[in-house]
Amino acid sequence: MIGILPNSTHPRVVIIGGGFAGIKLAKSLKQLPVQVVMIDRQNYHTFQPLLYQVATSALAPDNIAYPIRKIFKKQPNFFYRMEEVEEVLIKEKKIITNLGTLDYDYLVIATGARSNYFKNEGMSLSAMPMKDVREALAIRSLVLQNLEKALTIQDDTKRQGYLNIVIIGAGPTGVELAGALAEMKRTIFPVDYPELDCSKIKIILVHAGERVLEMFKPKSSAKALLYLEKLGVEVHLDDRVLAYNGEEIITASGTTIPSKNVVWTAGVKGNALGDLETNGGNRIKVNQYNQTLSTDYIFAIGDVAVMESAELPNGHPMVAQVAIQQAKLLGKNFSALFNHTQLSEFTYHDKGSMATIGKNKAVVELKHFSFTGVFAWFVWMFVHLMSLVGFRNRFVTLLAWTKNYFSSDRSLRLIINPFDAMQAKKIRKQKFDQGLM
Repeated sequence: MIGILPNSTHPRVVIIGGGFAGIKLAKSLKQLPVQVVMIDRQNYHTFQPLLYQVATSALAPDNIAYPIRKIFKKQPNFFYRMEEVEEVLIKEKKIITNLGTLDYDYLVIATGARSNYFKNEGMSLSAMPMKDVREALAIRSLVLQNLEKALTIQDDTKRQGYLNIVIIGAGPTGVELAGALAEMKRTIFPVDYPELDCSKIKIILVHAGERVLEMFKPKSSAKALLYLEKLGVEVHLDDRVLAYNGEEIITASGTTIPSKNVVWTAGVKGNALGDLETNGGNRIKVNQYNQTLSTDYIFAIGDVAVMESAELPNGHPMVAQVAIQQAKLLGKNFSALFNHTQLSEFTYHDKGSMATIGKNKAVVELKHFSFTGVFAWFVWMFVHLMSLVGFRNRFVTLLAWTKNYFSSDRSLRLIINPFDAMQAKKIRKQKFDQGLM
């Protein structure tokens, strides 16, 4: 048994994962006669859309993270355990973690997604992912460390590898990260490193598709590209990375880019658990009620779940709104399940998409119209601010954004835990050989 859980005559619903889907579902079960147990290896919920701002020194980690226990401090039927799930036993209705075994009546897998390197060993071992706070901090440390090292190198060619910052993938994360780094190059790096020729710092965005932000309309994509180019970002479209050895990138076009700062945002795959049926993207297949195909007591929601249909052969997009809406509906379906009434099918209501490309530059697409520029940037800022968990996080983030807006300064340029590239590569090599990357 994991820890000490009180005896209960109510069914036990175990939720694996404290992301958007897991948090929303647990909240929706507050009034139901169930015992809710959440398992997560981190004791906090992370607002992932703003990870790039941690990586670029705009926000502190605790601005976008919030303790899980604090979220549910007024929910008496909720219990949290800081564990890592090692195995899901389907027939036995048990999960095995690093600290023990736990029985469940209903299991909800909400483990989200992880980086997908498409079996490219070089990228798996040496490129920087950005899926959690620790990885965002590692990117921040790596970039700052390499700028410091660049000051000690006499050879121009060798130095350039420390000055080139390459982002692979031009989805929202890649575009927002590139824009933020480009602004740092223009306003912060010249002040911090006056003895360095900062014009030599290059922010390079490489994308295999024909346009940036391909999930947006062509007009919005074109505007985003224009914003990036105005900021000085070097954009390589329709070009795929073939190899990376930690020193230089080789692309399908034959281009070689020396860089020790490579961030991977080009793809994700489901973080599936258990011997459950998955698709090619390692997402657990579910029916229209988010039940797994082999059982009626195991569910999957959010990025880890794929609900295939004729209209959506690859399932819904892996975005927060899908996770939140699935969790909300599943909460209602648990109520229907206990009351022996008909479950409701999931229908996704697309509320739109948005991305920011630096100060006063953003693109927003809603259901019936889209817009760009300063107003779009303020809309993006308001939506993300209100989506943060906790008044304190909203207030501190607003203060940080206000300060950054008027001063163009970011005070969090700290190398607290220096990034050890060799040690990271060794750990990733072990995971790659085990098929975990």
